Amino acid sequence: MFLDETKIEVIAGKGGDGAVAFRHEKYVPLGGPCGGNGGRGGHVIFVATKDRHTLYDIGQSRKFKAENGEKGGSGDCTGRSGEDEIILVPVGTMIKDSQSGELLADLKTNGQKVVIAEGGRGGVGNTAFKSSRNQAPRKFTPGAPGQSRRLQLELKLMADCGLVGFPNAGKSSLIRKVSSATPKVADYPFTTLKPALGVVSLGPATSFVLVDIPGIIEGASDGKGLGHRFLRHIERTRCLAFTIDASGEDPYGQYKILRAELEKFHPLLLEKPKLIVLTKLDLGDFPVDKRFKKEKCPVLKTSSITGAGLEEFKREAYTLSRDAGAVKDSWAG
Repeated sequence: MFLDETKIEVIAGKGGDGAVAFRHEKYVPLGGPCGGNGGRGGHVIFVATKDRHTLYDIGQSRKFKAENGEKGGSGDCTGRSGEDEIILVPVGTMIKDSQSGELLADLKTNGQKVVIAEGGRGGVGNTAFKSSRNQAPRKFTPGAPGQSRRLQLELKLMADCGLVGFPNAGKSSLIRKVSSATPKVADYPFTTLKPALGVVSLGPATSFVLVDIPGIIEGASDGKGLGHRFLRHIERTRCLAFTIDASGEDPYGQYKILRAELEKFHPLLLEKPKLIVLTKLDLGDFPVDKRFKKEKCPVLKTSSITGAGLEEFKREAYTLSRDAGAVKDSWAG
């Protein structure tokens, strides 16, 4: 089941208490102190992995707690540190403080990790309090509590190219035909209720990731139809494919509405490289509106039924995402 936002509580481990102990040696009736320090409490650590694509499992648990550190031992032995609590999340997960809204971490790369709640320090054993005036101290300090936080997790999918269009524009059929994704397809609006990722292959060692965003409706930028939850998944795509039903009324008008919704949601989305994909050409050889030519981007005629134009779409989307990635990587140094 897909879940792209959830709230959880994390609690790091408490540090172990310091120990009070004394040496018991033969012929030394009053041995000195030998109480060891307590172990550190376990941290709560988030790790991004490409093997997860949803926050569903995390949302079911709700609370995560690291192990407490062990108490110090005799013979100046330090207690064992508590086990860290490792939480695996999908690449693209943003971690926020649920009360302040502060962004604590943005995990954008596979294997990236961050300590969100630190374990408490171990307490000090009585050895540390020995002095010339106090040869047999019984003083120690308790372990410190671990940090606790209430968190808001939000997932923004990481993909090379994002399909943007109205409900029933043919996005799900397109991604099923060109990739490994298997979203539900039917001839009615709002079939897709969650984003779908698919790997598009153009040959050995040549591929890109395509994401199908649930259909956008007019007013989505204001939150209508869960617009904000859907639109955020295209913020990190390298390029956009505006998917337009060529058999529908005024295809260019559809395109202008989509552009307006993206601009209202986040103006920088319109700076991404784009292509325009006219779908459902199997229903008729519809002429391409001349107004599309001024957009200065590829305009493709496709059919997921006959396969027409799909290879060209794959090549154009791959080229756009590759070139956009090269520019981004160069800028990032």
